[in-house]
Amino acid sequence: MRCSRSSVACPGRAFGNLRAWFALGVAIMLAACSTAPLMQSIDGESMGSTWAVRYVGADDSPEKIRDGVEARLLLVDQQMSTWKADSDLSRFNAAPAGSWNVLPPELFKVIESALELAEDTGGAYDPTVGPLVDLWGFGAAGSRREPPDPASIEAMRERTGWQRVRFDASQRRILQSGATHLDLSSIAPGYALDLIGEYLEAQGIGDYLVEVGGELRGRGSRPGGSAWHVAIQRPLDNDSADGSITPQHVIGLRDAALGSSGDYRHFFEAGGRRYAHRIDPRSGWPLDNGVASVTVMAPLGIDADALATALSVLGVDAGLEYAGRRGVAALFILRKGEGFEERMTPTFAALLAR
Repeated sequence: MRCSRSSVACPGRAFGNLRAWFALGVAIMLAACSTAPLMQSIDGESMGSTWAVRYVGADDSPEKIRDGVEARLLLVDQQMSTWKADSDLSRFNAAPAGSWNVLPPELFKVIESALELAEDTGGAYDPTVGPLVDLWGFGAAGSRREPPDPASIEAMRERTGWQRVRFDASQRRILQSGATHLDLSSIAPGYALDLIGEYLEAQGIGDYLVEVGGELRGRGSRPGGSAWHVAIQRPLDNDSADGSITPQHVIGLRDAALGSSGDYRHFFEAGGRRYAHRIDPRSGWPLDNGVASVTVMAPLGIDADALATALSVLGVDAGLEYAGRRGVAALFILRKGEGFEERMTPTFAALLAR
């Protein structure tokens, strides 16, 4: 799977280039963690990007915990990658027209959640956006440096639309119509956070911070009782030369997940216009609504990840209205001339005030 955010995809390596996600939409980074004796730290590379876990646990636990974390990441990659031809999702996308395909429970759950959000947002979020993502050069089909012709865009739009997906929850199967190409890159990393969190808790670990390609989930507290502190990055068009990240805000993360979506890491320019990787599935074109990034805090990673994409597609006015009705904590960073402007929901403002 590629660093895509439902209506979005990023060029890069393997599974959605999670490293790109870390730097992408208000790229969220781990803030400095405590060095207290009980703090354990493990990290690594998986699915084309990086992951990290900080937790409070025994000194002899890291090797076992590493094995468990990597097993969950491998499961997500093998089931939900659009960059691996033998993944369960890729096999479904390539299945013969008219065939019903039984899916693993984890993959089916993620698809079902994605379709529910698609319906709730009127298609602003849409996991069937894969053909458009590939057409614009932000998917596995390869990159491009000029926009596709309008006729090609319209042809790909004929293959998209969440309403076209038929599934049978009782038998955990989905119908391949012959044109369906699902892309779960904007929701699967958040789900990976939840799987890792569930694993840690099953091991008796109640205080942890997990990061997968920039998506975060925290529970409990650091040694000493303070919340896990994470930083929300200022939108930039490129990484700084020394790789440092300038924080826009630092926020406490306790018993929640933080997801982001942004336009400032993966794009190309043609004819004096900038085309970013976030695709509006309703029009077939990259977003041009002034939203540089959206950050969402939610109880679960699967929700924070997907909602960040949905709100970025809806735009600031409709996005704030939707988030307000749903009680979603969201921060919008908008492009204004040479600078940026912030808009946020009251629930997110309350988080910053803590």
